[in-house]
Amino acid sequence: MQELHTIFATGKSRKEGASPTVAKSASFAFFPLPANARWPPTRRAEYHLIMQAVSVISTVLNEVAEVDALVDSLIGQSLVPAEIIIVDGGSNDGTWEKLLAAKARCSALLPIRDESCSLKGSPGPIGRGRNVAIARASSDIIACADAGCVYVPGWLESLTAPILSGNADYSLGGSWIDPNGRTVWDIASAPFLGISLTADAKTKSCTARSMAFRKAVWETVGGFPETSFLFDDTGFDLSVRNIRKPAFVEDAKALYRPHLTLKTAVGQIARYGFADGVAGIRRPRFFRNLARCVALAAALLLLPKTAIPLVGVLLLECYFALRLDWKSFLQVATPGSVAARLLYSLIVPWAVSWNYVAGAITKSNKPNAQNASLGEVRPQR
Repeated sequence: MQELHTIFATGKSRKEGASPTVAKSASFAFFPLPANARWPPTRRAEYHLIMQAVSVISTVLNEVAEVDALVDSLIGQSLVPAEIIIVDGGSNDGTWEKLLAAKARCSALLPIRDESCSLKGSPGPIGRGRNVAIARASSDIIACADAGCVYVPGWLESLTAPILSGNADYSLGGSWIDPNGRTVWDIASAPFLGISLTADAKTKSCTARSMAFRKAVWETVGGFPETSFLFDDTGFDLSVRNIRKPAFVEDAKALYRPHLTLKTAVGQIARYGFADGVAGIRRPRFFRNLARCVALAAALLLLPKTAIPLVGVLLLECYFALRLDWKSFLQVATPGSVAARLLYSLIVPWAVSWNYVAGAITKSNKPNAQNASLGEVRPQR
């Protein structure tokens, strides 16, 4: 693994077993890979070395601290992208200037500045940004990446393998928490936000942090939805699954670096609940969370008479806290992360239920920090 890190940082090929698709040169910054990040991938579909071109697309907005790591990891893919198209929604923190500097060292990078791709210009800015990027793409196969993530050298090769081999038109890789610098609240909130804790965890996540498809599929479903904030990848996935079955690729997870606190972790799940309410989707999840709130409230009301209902509810809450990723969680658990997971699990049903109802009533947007920094947001359509 260390040998590969050196190769990735210097651009020099190995003496033996080098992949013919490894980039020949690299003038970009090296970022460390986690010790348990698997490279080369353990599973890889066979396909011809003369492959169809793949375009990688992403959107950014005020991501000055993250954009260099994103670009550097995309430049260093073993399957070299035909182009890397990044749409900036109008950053005012230096992100755009960093993209222009990166363009000078990578001719495949195409930065696009489009201020309509923020909540000031569109109710669905992320979806709009992705559509702008895909419309400019020259390749038949599109891979989506995201700011706040980095990608191991074999990510693109693994993610697109089912498509390049003709076995699928749509593939999903999911994401996992980067163990370098993760916080206790990253670990606590991960399964509720659709993120894995380990590289080998199975996932059914539809996140556009790691997603690939043929451009014809994107055209058939009308692109990513632009009508709601934080609904872009979920809405796109729901539409695509009506016409295509996704391939879930275990070796193509994005390395995600959320750096969450309790406040930001609760804010994230609240925004997801709000967006679901605006879009009117995931009603079973809303009713399940609402039932948990009612059960806890009833158990507390009965506490002066008997503690049995409260004990039963708390045991059930332990199940909800661990049911999605207990095997992975046990690998990284500490006393602090266990306490944080249980507390966060207790907060989730209240945050989701309240914000789902608020979103369903107001039909407005709840901006994230990047969009909030730009000022007034565009109303929901």
